[in-house]
Amino acid sequence: MFLAARYEQAFRCFQLAARNPLAIGADAEAGRCEVRLGRFEEAERRARSLIVTAPQTLPGWRLLGEALRHQGKHGEAIDAFVQASRIAPRDGSLQLQLAHLYESTNAYEAARDACERAFQSMPSDMSLLVALVSLKRRLCDWDGLGVLSEQLKAQVAASRVSMSPIDFLSEGATAALELACAKTRVSKLAAVGARRFDLSPGPVRTERLRVGFVSHGFGPHPTAVLTSALFERLRSSAVEAHLFSTSNEPVSVEKRRFAAAAHQFHDISGVSAADAASLIHAEGIEILIDLDGYSRARQPEILAHRPAPIQVNWLGYPGTTGASFFDYIIADRFVLPESLQPYFSETVAYLPRCYQCSDSTRAVVEPPSREACGLPPEGDAVYVCFNASYKINPRSFLRMMCVLREVPRSVLWLLKGPGQADERLRIAARRMGVDPSRLIFMAKLPHASYLSRYRHADLFLDTEHYNAHTTASDALWADCPVLTRPGETFATRVAGSLNHHLGMDEMNVRTDDDFVVQAIRHGRDAAYRTAVREKLIRQKQRSGLFDVAGYARDFVALLMRVSVHHRAGGVPADFPSEGEGSPSGP
Repeated sequence: MFLAARYEQAFRCFQLAARNPLAIGADAEAGRCEVRLGRFEEAERRARSLIVTAPQTLPGWRLLGEALRHQGKHGEAIDAFVQASRIAPRDGSLQLQLAHLYESTNAYEAARDACERAFQSMPSDMSLLVALVSLKRRLCDWDGLGVLSEQLKAQVAASRVSMSPIDFLSEGATAALELACAKTRVSKLAAVGARRFDLSPGPVRTERLRVGFVSHGFGPHPTAVLTSALFERLRSSAVEAHLFSTSNEPVSVEKRRFAAAAHQFHDISGVSAADAASLIHAEGIEILIDLDGYSRARQPEILAHRPAPIQVNWLGYPGTTGASFFDYIIADRFVLPESLQPYFSETVAYLPRCYQCSDSTRAVVEPPSREACGLPPEGDAVYVCFNASYKINPRSFLRMMCVLREVPRSVLWLLKGPGQADERLRIAARRMGVDPSRLIFMAKLPHASYLSRYRHADLFLDTEHYNAHTTASDALWADCPVLTRPGETFATRVAGSLNHHLGMDEMNVRTDDDFVVQAIRHGRDAAYRTAVREKLIRQKQRSGLFDVAGYARDFVALLMRVSVHHRAGGVPADFPSEGEGSPSGP
């Protein structure tokens, strides 16, 4: 009954068995039922009673850890699981619990250690492999990571592991393998086909096209950086924008801005996926756009219920969802060329510009002095990469160090990572012949302060295999050019798409050697460096990359075409990809 999730009935059975004072296991199982029934305090009391009776046995300590974890008492839960692991040091499940708890308290080094112990005990548990690879990437712990990554890709290819596709983007897999990962993940969604709505075209309730946008990021998130100004433009367009927020975070400046821009702002944070789908359907939404996909540890459960006749993947997740319930993905021909279409479950709806919008109302304020930022004096080159630590891999870092070796007194400005990530990068730099003091680490800052720091940077050095996305847009907006090497997947082509649509294709190189040579020239040749920045400033005005009004017009026109095609009885596979003449680039 417990395995069948019939916890109340299982609880009563275990209660009967626990009348025997020697039946410690049955008593603990009754507590586990209480945990799953939400009776956490009762479970905690039961666990403490078991520990008093039998302090050197496992069930009481395990139950106590579970009960405390569900109450958010993570420190106490860690103590309980540590004690449990002393009793049963070979029990990998206890180490897994510890890994999750350490991670939730930002103790990433301890989480990685616990995860490694768990994987050694249970090497066939692929969820442990997924967690271990993810933690090692965030910590820039590359020791043995290549072998683990290859093992992970093999498991994904064999459909033997279900993992968040956004975590898989860092593994340098092919587009075909990324599609396989997404398909495996989406197949686990219980909601697929669970609820049926009448999706036949009904009477037009308004002259404007009703479009819903679902996101967890209608607050201080990258989604706000990219879309706030667009939604403000949509307010006076032919689109009636309904924003459905799945986040219960406090009201913020960003959230107020979204609420003011939307035709209607719907808080669905406390609603189940099925009920949220019903609410969306009741609003008469014709096109439903998911701004998250698999980003921020999300998955498209609401859209799996198919609440709208047309469902679209856009912006938040840089890849395919692998889901049959998504009809379209909005992209441009650089970031998703025709050669990649076979590896997307969605039909591509092309914009005649870069698929990524941005907020061109942001002011880039003057930063603190170079000295205050820990940077060298004027004249010495400052390379920057404010990508998250998990995007920095040995290949990317080697390119960066090759550049620093050839440009005296230059520095590399990075974002502080978790745990000992920064120290590991310093050690790696020393091994590659670069003084570790030339790596400067910046703590995470409020957006305006962070954006201002690009004023001191000369060139952004992008990463493999997961590009800078919003970060690249930030750098360009703050007049810092971005050097990138577009690859063969969506996530490896985003920075390249920004450069291409900016009219700076020369910043998109084909090989690692080209990357290093161009970066070195940028650092050594001050006149060249100035010329590139001046061109960037000109192209920001000329290219339309940051023209939010133009983006809004093209975005609305595309949505209208999708609607007209649907109402005429067309299916996504037959959607004409007209109106996009921009070349696909390298």
